[in-house]
Amino acid sequence: MTDTDQVVLPEHGPAVPPARLDTGTPPAPVSPDVPDPEGDLPRLLTAFRVLQMQHARVLQHESATRGLHATDTRFVFLLHSTGGAGVTPKQAGEYLELTTGAMTSLIDRLERHGHLERRPNPDDRRSVLLHLTPSGSAVAREIGQVYADAFRQVVAPADRAVVAAAFEGFGDALDRHHSSVTG
Repeated sequence: MTDTDQVVLPEHGPAVPPARLDTGTPPAPVSPDVPDPEGDLPRLLTAFRVLQMQHARVLQHESATRGLHATDTRFVFLLHSTGGAGVTPKQAGEYLELTTGAMTSLIDRLERHGHLERRPNPDDRRSVLLHLTPSGSAVAREIGQVYADAFRQVVAPADRAVVAAAFEGFGDALDRHHSSVTG
């Protein structure tokens, strides 16, 4: 299969058996002439929940295979996304939602594995910036390849920008919600 082949997925039922989705009350009757206002939203929500579960399982497995925890790998991906600019421990802790102590343990663990290094922060001599080492970059590329391969299997090249924009919009919407309830 090449990057330009489009995969046609077989039709399938919901990932969760209908009995699990049943809330005990029958759905409101809908006139055949009136479109369902929710449309495919229930299917989309179920697909998203299944995706979250699969992602957690893959991330856990790929991390454990390399002697890492899933949070270690999330941090490696964060550092990889900076393009070499690095982040402070405080920025990383905020992103990962970890306490200072947990962040210190994570940094020490990844440093022992040889996946990251501390460098002086040129903007603040009291601080350090965390950077991936070549082995940390290799971890990000190897695990990232698992996800890239999965996207290649199901998203045609012409549709990737639309899917990426949908993910970005969804992430922004969740961030707005989070900010409104924690702000």
